[in-house]
Amino acid sequence: MLSFAVYQNGQLAKQIDLEGAYVIGSDDVPLRADLCVRDGIIECSKRAAGPAGLALLWNVEGIGRVLVETIRVQERDRPYILQVELARGRLLRLIHKLEDWETSDAHAMATERTQIDHARDLLIRALQADSPADAAALAEQSLSAAMCASERITRLHAKQLLVRRMESGTAARRFFGCTVSLAPPSDLLQKRLRDAVDFVTLPLVWRDIEATEQSFNWRPLDAWVEALAKSKTPIHASPLLSFAEQNVPAWLYLWEHDFDTLRDLAFEHVRRVMNRYGQYINAWTTISGAHATNCFTFNFEQLIELTRMSASLAKQMSPRGTTLVEIVTPWGEYYATNQRTIPPLLYADMLIQSGVAFDAFALRLQFGPATCLRDLFQISTMLDQFAKLAKPLHITAVEVPSALPPNTGGESESGLPSGSLTQPWSEQVQAQWLESVVEIALSKPFIESVSWHALADHSGMQVPFGGLLRSDLAPKPAYQQFVKLRSWITPSSPGTQATQDQTHDR
Repeated sequence: MLSFAVYQNGQLAKQIDLEGAYVIGSDDVPLRADLCVRDGIIECSKRAAGPAGLALLWNVEGIGRVLVETIRVQERDRPYILQVELARGRLLRLIHKLEDWETSDAHAMATERTQIDHARDLLIRALQADSPADAAALAEQSLSAAMCASERITRLHAKQLLVRRMESGTAARRFFGCTVSLAPPSDLLQKRLRDAVDFVTLPLVWRDIEATEQSFNWRPLDAWVEALAKSKTPIHASPLLSFAEQNVPAWLYLWEHDFDTLRDLAFEHVRRVMNRYGQYINAWTTISGAHATNCFTFNFEQLIELTRMSASLAKQMSPRGTTLVEIVTPWGEYYATNQRTIPPLLYADMLIQSGVAFDAFALRLQFGPATCLRDLFQISTMLDQFAKLAKPLHITAVEVPSALPPNTGGESESGLPSGSLTQPWSEQVQAQWLESVVEIALSKPFIESVSWHALADHSGMQVPFGGLLRSDLAPKPAYQQFVKLRSWITPSSPGTQATQDQTHDR
């Protein structure tokens, strides 16, 4: 049995929250397992042999309530002490990452390295403690010290690499993008876009385009394409195909047990959209989230076939356009509960091994409903895993909220990410998070663009208050930070003047 004892205030915990918790294997792939709590002990009945760890939301002093992982351990009769294994897990990952980041300025990180040594000393004392309760208390301190150090090291390393990337001239000219809703493109909305981004992503939602079979509503897309083409703004379109429930037209379920017909209908949809807009679009997300959100329960071979079909058709009809395959939920926690899904990196690797022709991967990095919050070190480490695929990467949707929705019972119910930072979500916290994550992403040479998901707040958002603008189109601090970063990285961008005009614009 794999089990973990949780001590709080010197005794076994009376309450343990397992929201978002799952078991994870030695290859970082989530495992199917049954979790329960008995008398302060988390019991994990996993369905696969070998070492494994536990990932769960945990309150870490100085960081917040974020998802953290234990080290991978073997099953045994007596329980492990959860806090000790969490501290060991973070220290081990941090030390391994420092070896990867050995080119970093050691002098600039001297304070952080001292804190890592302190965290290691606390962990040694925890392992030598006379009682489990004392070991847990010392390990809590060790975990906090290790995670605070990893957070600062991640930021410092990103800033160093970003400066080097800019100095080397390898930075792309069109780094910054944003997705718009299809509300009418007012003059003010278009001005906000010109001041902040290099390209605009238009949402292609099959359900909105063809809510009734063979009855099409192109007007909202036509208006935006015309406006952006007139201003010579590069346009990205996403996604041509998505089998998430909110994207699929209701009439398509008539064919849910007939894959051949579904494939043919999907082919016709892709062809129809590209015939209409192909000459205007610079980049196409050909398929999104097929590995994770599959409302028709396609099998593995069918998912690969749909991915191949959409990518090859996009290449054929738009040979100069960039074709992307989009990965959602990049840590793959959904795989622990849904056996018909595919872990994200396995899906990506299988596309390459199967010879599917596309230009780059796209990655969504949204923290919203049913998503557990991760710290900056975990985000940076996850992005580095995609470098091994030898394909460029575009971050197509970054998003966190700027406020707490009123009158909501809990974070997961309100559309917010599960977990929290040391401060409640606010416009300032959103801006600080944006700055850190965008710098981390753009410091990595294999990442070619970063796009914030929602330009402006509106009703029905997946992440409430996730926009860069308020609902009246007034800029939030996150918008101003986005403009500032763009002006720094691409000094000739219109955002340089926009930074000076922000007070006047309000």
